[in-house]
Amino acid sequence: MAYLNQAEREALLDELKALSFRKAKGRLRRLDAKGRMAFYRNFQRTGEYVTCFVLEGKGTRVELVETLERPEGKLIHYGVKRLKPRFTFASVVVEPTPENRT
Repeated sequence: MAYLNQAEREALLDELKALSFRKAKGRLRRLDAKGRMAFYRNFQRTGEYVTCFVLEGKGTRVELVETLERPEGKLIHYGVKRLKPRFTFASVVVEPTPENRT
């Protein structure tokens, strides 16, 4: 297995920061055949929605962080009774998994 070292993880971080959320998600799906999405828009931190990918073949864990955009005084109507949320891509966190010692 070829785990990503610190320089390669920083290069991946810089690459993902330049992309939109949708393109970053697609890039991570294609990056590693053994990779998987651990969770999608998990709301554990206040004001942040986290999507996590575990790239087992690369020894890396990537978190895509989004925030919910709430325009004041305006509601975003989608259909008759549903309000459609608008997410903005805030940041990316790239960290090694415990077995990655590079």
